[in-house]
Amino acid sequence: MCASELLDVVPAIMRQIRQHMRAASVAELSVPQFRTLRFLDCRRGCSLSDLAEHIGLSLPSASKLVQLLLTRGYVHREIDPIDRRRTILAPTPKGKRVIKIARQATQEFLAEQLSELSEDRRNEVIAAMQTLRKVFSPELPIHSLRHKRVMETAV
Repeated sequence: MCASELLDVVPAIMRQIRQHMRAASVAELSVPQFRTLRFLDCRRGCSLSDLAEHIGLSLPSASKLVQLLLTRGYVHREIDPIDRRRTILAPTPKGKRVIKIARQATQEFLAEQLSELSEDRRNEVIAAMQTLRKVFSPELPIHSLRHKRVMETAV
């Protein structure tokens, strides 16, 4: 039942996010480009292979995506100081600015969509998302102030 709900709801949420980003011209980036920048920002020192695996693209497709972001000045690459055969990708200051703007605009859109829920229901959504984060993305930080307060009071 839980897995079925995820399969039904997550694509619907992602569709809404994509539509919002396109309609609002949140950034001059496509959703895969935004996801790429976001991943590179969260995963310092990742390689093209790491990125391709995360985004779900073949290496040649991921390479084209990164090349476009490099050309447009959103990403830079450097040689790994430890393994000189490896290239490290990271967002430029311009890329970080775009991530921040797109994320803030999309977060505002989602907050508006969720505003009709009671505070208790929104807290349930937060708790569920934090649980899912632990299961599917344990390496990503939890941004919620509510979570930080809950963790502080639990100690």
